[in-house]
Amino acid sequence: IVTPDMHRVHHSIHRDETDSNFGFNLPWWDRLFGTYRAQPRHGHRDMVIGLEDFRSTRDQRFDRLLLQPLRGMDSIRRN
Repeated sequence: IVTPDMHRVHHSIHRDETDSNFGFNLPWWDRLFGTYRAQPRHGHRDMVIGLEDFRSTRDQRFDRLLLQPLRGMDSIRRN
């Protein structure tokens, strides 16, 4: 069974960690395809999650999060 800690690695800012632990229920696929990663490189406590383009406090507001999928990346970077 995939645990929240196991899947959380997938949300890391590091590309090799982002490209791992895709499963949300069973870890077999990640193990089969070599995408399983047991721990993030800095440990769970110090792991940074998220996308670089959405780090500002403004981008974390509820209204911005709701509208983000409707806006293009160019628009997001300008604002």
